[in-house]
Amino acid sequence: MKPALIIIDMLEEFVHGRLKSPEAESIIPVIKKLIDTAREKRVPVIYVADNHFPVDHELKVWGPHALKGSSEARIVEELEPGPDDYVLYKRSYSGFRDTGLDMLLRDLGVDTVILTGIHTHICVLHTAWDAFYYGYNIIVAKDGVAAFSREDHEYALKYMEKIYGAKLLSSQEVIQLIGGKK
Repeated sequence: MKPALIIIDMLEEFVHGRLKSPEAESIIPVIKKLIDTAREKRVPVIYVADNHFPVDHELKVWGPHALKGSSEARIVEELEPGPDDYVLYKRSYSGFRDTGLDMLLRDLGVDTVILTGIHTHICVLHTAWDAFYYGYNIIVAKDGVAAFSREDHEYALKYMEKIYGAKLLSSQEVIQLIGGKK
């Protein structure tokens, strides 16, 4: 297994803004620990982040959010990318769509994606969908993702497990899997 840790949309907008998840702040320490372990074990850390133009189709559903150059489109300070991390920008739900993520993962020799971030039932789910169709193994750090509601969160986890064969692991299980300490 050659994994990469993917951090999805841990942005000011989704942690503190209008489209925030009520659980967003509580997953920050979980994701931080995963990032620290991944860096220590030389597992690639890749951020995919909404970065919209005012004409993007998605804005018809959600209204303006995470607009390019705005403060709401910034990755939260607690999870700031390091110099060896990768940051890719997206204009749709999936971290794969028109971002270069698939090419980057293939260049890195990755066969397994570990998904974390916001929102379990939207961007995490759609990133998992594309990961499945691109042939990646999928792990979801179930305590490192959150949604608008517990119901949305649980629905998406079950869907990814049943339909995409995603492994739902705790962050501690992920850390053990990549060779970190408990």
